[in-house]
Amino acid sequence: MASLGAILRYPDEFYPMLKLKMAARNIEKQIPSEPHWGFCYTMLHKVSRSFALVIRQLGPDLRNAVCIFYLVLRALDTVEDDTSIATDVKVPILIEFYRHIYDRDWHFPFLSVYFHPWSNQQQHSSYQEAIEDITKRMGAGMAKFICKEVETVDDYDEYCHYVAGLVGLGLSKLFHSSGLEDLASDSLSNSMGLFLQKTNIIRDYLEDINEVPKSRMFWPRQIWSKYVNKLEDMKYEENSIKAVKCLNDMVTNALIHAEDCLKYMSDLRDSAIFRFCAIPQIMAIGTLALCYNNIEVFRGVVKMRRGLTAKVIDRTKTMADVYGAFFDFASMLESKVGKNDPNATKTLTRLEAIQKTCRESGLLSKRKSYILNNENGSTIIIILVIIVSIIFAYLSANHQK
Repeated sequence: MASLGAILRYPDEFYPMLKLKMAARNIEKQIPSEPHWGFCYTMLHKVSRSFALVIRQLGPDLRNAVCIFYLVLRALDTVEDDTSIATDVKVPILIEFYRHIYDRDWHFPFLSVYFHPWSNQQQHSSYQEAIEDITKRMGAGMAKFICKEVETVDDYDEYCHYVAGLVGLGLSKLFHSSGLEDLASDSLSNSMGLFLQKTNIIRDYLEDINEVPKSRMFWPRQIWSKYVNKLEDMKYEENSIKAVKCLNDMVTNALIHAEDCLKYMSDLRDSAIFRFCAIPQIMAIGTLALCYNNIEVFRGVVKMRRGLTAKVIDRTKTMADVYGAFFDFASMLESKVGKNDPNATKTLTRLEAIQKTCRESGLLSKRKSYILNNENGSTIIIILVIIVSIIFAYLSANHQK
């Protein structure tokens, strides 16, 4: 739970945080009884509590497919990320990884990827085919970039396609196989993944550059070489101004995918799939708004506060909420663009395009603002303090008895 100071400063986030806390506890109690599914969901909760929350939006069959999809790709990602594994060992594993999904006896020192097979129903068969296909393509792409640096923006887009765009394609196939959605285009599906991946790459600069025994970075040389001689130079205080300019360039690059993401989400019909897709995308544009022009990206961790995250999860129910969130965060980001930034014109153009799409939806009047309006803040704080005081007095009285 957030600190008292955060609650008093953002009182409208208290109730969503409470609901999120209760939902997280309920998930722990809802692990399936079947051994194989119990294992899958227990592992999912261990490796990503946030994804474990979001995946609960989906119906049982699709949820199981997405759970397996996530865990298989997370295992693949574990191999790619481990810089202690020698390249001549890692590359063959990545390329052949998709075969091990069906191999009960295959193990690597830190993981096993065999999953209990589904029944032979046609729908489940199409789920398996999609997961195997994406795992094969992703493993091959990861292997390629183990031996190749990200030099150009095209390289950057290609790498992000392999590690995240393919996730978007795979999810679109799973949604279509469930019978709940039409098959989305590859280009829109790819953008959904790239928007999330580029946000993570930007946010995780310091963690990735300090990785031991060897750092692995995916900021393209074509961008960072305009500002510094070496990528690691940006973490040093004397290069702060250059680092922030480079950061803003990277954020501007990521924004190019936002309109595709809005189009993809507006085409979704199933409310559960919609929420599953929309929540991470709102978190992404919110994170970009926080990272833009923020030197703290090179000093520590920059992420959305828990209360705002809880509010996003609680409020995101319709496309009006998505347009509202994208508009608000784009406006927040716009307010941070300095006229002396070398990419200011390009950044503002992309932000204006996002805002225009949101306005032309005709749904902004129905939105709930994600940027706190403090007009009623004092009243809410007083009410909250009174409630807390009553609870405290009640508990104290019972303790004395």
